[in-house]
Amino acid sequence: MYPAIAQNEQRLWYESQEENLAYYENQAAEENEQAKQIIAENEKAVTEQPVQQESQNVDETPTQKESKKPEKKTETSGKKVSVNRKKLQDFDYLRQTFYQVDNTTTIGKNQLDVDKLMKPDLRIDQSVDGPQILIYHTHSQERYADSKDEKTGVVGVGDYLTELLEEEGFQVMHHKGEYDVGDRDHAYSKAAPSIQKIINDNPSIQVVIDLHRDGVGENTRLVTTQNGKKMAKIMFFNGLSRTTASGDIPYLKNPYISDNLAFSFQMQLAAAEYYPDFTRRIYLKGYRFNMHFCPKSMLVEVGAQTNTFEEAKNAMEPLADLFAKVLK
Repeated sequence: MYPAIAQNEQRLWYESQEENLAYYENQAAEENEQAKQIIAENEKAVTEQPVQQESQNVDETPTQKESKKPEKKTETSGKKVSVNRKKLQDFDYLRQTFYQVDNTTTIGKNQLDVDKLMKPDLRIDQSVDGPQILIYHTHSQERYADSKDEKTGVVGVGDYLTELLEEEGFQVMHHKGEYDVGDRDHAYSKAAPSIQKIINDNPSIQVVIDLHRDGVGENTRLVTTQNGKKMAKIMFFNGLSRTTASGDIPYLKNPYISDNLAFSFQMQLAAAEYYPDFTRRIYLKGYRFNMHFCPKSMLVEVGAQTNTFEEAKNAMEPLADLFAKVLK
């Protein structure tokens, strides 16, 4: 397990799911015009638009124009981050160093408290029989610059992550359901019942990973070099079920927001120690993104449409190692 994480009593897998959340979300949307608008924004929010970077700690690397030769300028091997626990207790430092907060939402000191983020022991029970980790893709049709088919898109990246996690000793289910074919705007609502059923049918599942690729400006490449390999940068993503304008969204409930935040933060911290410059800042947005099914739910953006499939695939090697460090 990642050495900086407090060794608390093993967290037991929760015994019951909140019933029919997807059903009630859709019912609320039908009855309430404002709900319809919010959920529609939720459906479009993750990967269709380029992420707007703040001026501080920007970690996207512009592509070189064809007339400017050295492609190596797009490669970076960041310096090891020295994590000072005292500095992390400063809310402003923590927020600016580790997070990017979208203007659709807000977050305060109560949720971004390093002691709370570090407290959960995230190790899973590997002795249980059956799948322990679920990987799926709300946007299974996402492709990379040189993708030719599903096998060389985000689903192919998921295949490789599955293989690597199995080598680490985890039992993994890779669900390849298609929810963004045709009407992409409702992909999250389409995916929710299927993911809920998979979890209900497989109570051994303790980790849920929604694997995506981001959308950025065409002159931007998210590239780093780790262990001598050129690869895509990744980004952990959290939905807060809260909008800047209206506050908490009562019909997009997520009882596991604090657990979701702890999971992404501990992964980010491990990455800073073992793979500097591999991750972008954790992105926080205002909606739910189906992260309410499991305490250890995570949405991961692997590179963007300007990365190659090989770069995205290579990124799964450090990512799998980080999962092993945090979950074992």
